[in-house]
Amino acid sequence: MTLISNLTQLSPPPSTTPPPSNWPEVEGTLGVRLPADYKEIADTYGPGTFCGYLHLYHPAGATKWVSLTGPMPATIRTQLEQARAQGGDPSAPCDPQNLFAIGVTDNGEYLFWITDPTNASDTWHVAVNEARGNRWYIHDGDLTDFLTTMLSGRSAIPMFPADLLDRGPVFTPTTPATHQPAATQPQHPATESNTAPQAQDVRTWARAHGYDLPERGRVPADIIDAWKKSNPPA
Repeated sequence: MTLISNLTQLSPPPSTTPPPSNWPEVEGTLGVRLPADYKEIADTYGPGTFCGYLHLYHPAGATKWVSLTGPMPATIRTQLEQARAQGGDPSAPCDPQNLFAIGVTDNGEYLFWITDPTNASDTWHVAVNEARGNRWYIHDGDLTDFLTTMLSGRSAIPMFPADLLDRGPVFTPTTPATHQPAATQPQHPATESNTAPQAQDVRTWARAHGYDLPERGRVPADIIDAWKKSNPPA
């Protein structure tokens, strides 16, 4: 595990420490426990951009498009699921249900957590997809380690520009939002959580319609899809 001190020495955070996020509220909104190292990064740096290129999602992101609790993580997962259903991208590292988008680049690549196992978030690894292609880069480490190795130049991300570090590993803060936008839907709907009632709604519906579903564990994607078709948005 890479210490955040390695990251802050390499890429100094803003001189003014941003206010910490309300993590119990954020995790309740998302329905998932977040990695401790991400929360430390977010509280140390606040919302902003690394190298003027990589925008890390933050609960207080300046717009909903770069907010961790905004619509993008769920939207991107839906797009990946649709592509997979249509026979797309065989190089994806795992089921889209196990990909949680946590950042975006100026070129359109997305940064993900591989959320497997879902109940051990501090062990989640990081993945990057190619904006206009099927390549994926998998980093065998947490977010702090990914950022540190990337910003030090020890790991060259194949789809990132070759001159990424020409101006140094600089972090540029952005003005945080004055509130933490609530997600319109759980960002990880298959995760069991007391604060994610949709999962229990799906279970209740599935059992009523004859599906064999265990009391705990991941709700299969086909059951979630069937539930959505039977319960369209109002």
